[in-house]
Amino acid sequence: MKTQYTARLVLRAYRPEDLAAHHSLLQDEAAMRFLPELRTHTLAQSRANLEHAMAQAEEKARTETFFAVALRETGGYIGSAGYTEVEKTPAGKVVHVGYFYLPAHHGRGYATEALAAVLRYAFVEDGVCRANTGCFAENVASARVMEKCGMVRQLGHSAQALHEGVMKKRLAYVLLRHEWEAAQPPGKAPI
Repeated sequence: MKTQYTARLVLRAYRPEDLAAHHSLLQDEAAMRFLPELRTHTLAQSRANLEHAMAQAEEKARTETFFAVALRETGGYIGSAGYTEVEKTPAGKVVHVGYFYLPAHHGRGYATEALAAVLRYAFVEDGVCRANTGCFAENVASARVMEKCGMVRQLGHSAQALHEGVMKKRLAYVLLRHEWEAAQPPGKAPI
């Protein structure tokens, strides 16, 4: 995994010293509201999650590519962004994208900036041909992040999923490599 830089962020491999901030994120009820399956309740669970992420970063045939997201100015860990491979096709990998951040850093555009870097890495450096993701319809901020990064909502592909004891509408988003390439500024497309 190669470190990615944006104007304000560094997307890098996880490190053992990320444990305290990583645990703070994973156990935070507000941060993990829409990702309850990833929420941890003990330091040991968060440590196991971090160790798994570090091990995946070292794997040549990894199926998970998640970056620790840190502020470029301070180096402070603020969240995670990346993807899980769900299928290999002749055209390339199909992945499911995800991201989550400490609540203190919500609403500042960091999620959009990091997701844009993740998509660039996926399409240019990691052989991804299709990026999928989704969110609950009520998670308007997450939907905006996906749309700002060029992901397209799949009309007619909404689903119902159990969340907080209630069935809720879940939206699906997708971005294909050729669509991403076509949206790059002239002279900037890296492929």
